Amino acid sequence: MKNTISLFLLLIATQAQAIPTFAKLLELNNSIVVVNVDFPDGSSGTGTGVVVSKEYVATDCHVIANTLGANISKYDDTYKPIAFKADWKHDLCLLKFEELPFTPVPLRDSQTLQYEEDVFSISYPNGTSVPQPSYGSVKAMHRLDSSVIIRSDAAFSLGSSGGGLFDEKYNLIGITTFKSPGPQGFFYSLPVEWIKKLMKEPNTKSLKTLDIPFWAMPFEQKPYFMKVVIPYQNKEWDTLKSISDLWIKEEPNSSDAWYFLGLASQGKKDLKAAKEAFSKAEKINPRHADAMMGLAEIAESEKDLAALQNIQKKVNQLNTSLAEVILNKLDKLK
Repeated sequence: MKNTISLFLLLIATQAQAIPTFAKLLELNNSIVVVNVDFPDGSSGTGTGVVVSKEYVATDCHVIANTLGANISKYDDTYKPIAFKADWKHDLCLLKFEELPFTPVPLRDSQTLQYEEDVFSISYPNGTSVPQPSYGSVKAMHRLDSSVIIRSDAAFSLGSSGGGLFDEKYNLIGITTFKSPGPQGFFYSLPVEWIKKLMKEPNTKSLKTLDIPFWAMPFEQKPYFMKVVIPYQNKEWDTLKSISDLWIKEEPNSSDAWYFLGLASQGKKDLKAAKEAFSKAEKINPRHADAMMGLAEIAESEKDLAALQNIQKKVNQLNTSLAEVILNKLDKLK
């Protein structure tokens, strides 16, 4: 009863952005578990896991890597896995059980998502006893190894690793995994396609590994979508432009590569180049609301009322909160 009340209060506190109903949150709660681990030094830790079938719980490998063992808990009951599957490179692991008494979540391929689609995450951040929801939308989808890494603004924190990212119809669309450093963190989730693929792979013999996940690699080996973050946060516009140029050369049809080139050009006060880059991003992906916001800022600086009105109409179909920001810009110009 205490857990139910806590979840209810949290739902009330965030009801302005709420996607799931209270009843659906309670239902999904049955599919989100705590992953418990013990380390060689005698300490212990926790993460989150998602029940993806009657025998598998998905989590991030960095939750269980190099531990003495792992189990899951739910409603004061503990369940010990009989085997593990690991994709260390992608930081995705599966805990295998005889049969779990929990309802598996439905799976939706991550590549079918769209920018600005409403999403929410559920996990156990900071050792909480009740899974916590966080609400947002899809901000980017970065191609990587036959699928996509999802960036959303549904924030998560320590302990949320291995949590579930869901769409409006309560399908699992990703596993919450890592965030970028800095105050304006970007939040990334692993795709469902990798879960399906890992289910078919053989069990791993040990939780010990020297492998490093792609997102923790040295800077030079990180994907471009990660390389641009720190220069962007630090307003290192020349560096951001150089990385964006290389990204575009390798992926000319990446709307996000063009978007970050637009940000770099805007930071360098080259508004003509910024407008061209933002427009290219929008042309490639008509749902790229952030690129439209970049164009809106330029239109505001140029006092182009007609352009702002046009952008506001398009953004309003994707993200009403961002559309309100543009309306404020329009009011200032009128």
